[in-house]
Amino acid sequence: MGSEYKTCDDIFECQQCGDCCNGFGGTYVTKKDIINIANYIKFDPEKFIDRFCDSSGSRYVLTRGKDGYCIFFDKAKQCTIHPVKPYMCKAWPFIQNVIKHPENWDAMSNSCPGMKKGIPHKALLKIIIVETNKLDTSITE
Repeated sequence: MGSEYKTCDDIFECQQCGDCCNGFGGTYVTKKDIINIANYIKFDPEKFIDRFCDSSGSRYVLTRGKDGYCIFFDKAKQCTIHPVKPYMCKAWPFIQNVIKHPENWDAMSNSCPGMKKGIPHKALLKIIIVETNKLDTSITE
């Protein structure tokens, strides 16, 4: 018998809670993300990292405020850079780390009320691969 989980809608429904904009780890940004966000907020891309990012290993993450939320998150307005949000945000919760470690899905779902728990790994991987391919295709077009 086939899995009842076939599409992203079967395993995730965003609740617009902002919980993914809060917490440990931060949001990784690419050079393209930095340029897009800087242009959107009318800020010099050359100065963006110093003003809006923190170092995390060899990469940069968006700075978090004292409340733990991304500095571009406003509790009343939600994401203030939504049209140009970073790749990592666009992909959530269908991120590469879950492809490498499917058990992370259930751990992540403890913080995200829109994620269903207990999805069989085989079905989960198929859906995540489809979703990341869709996102990657839309970004390169």
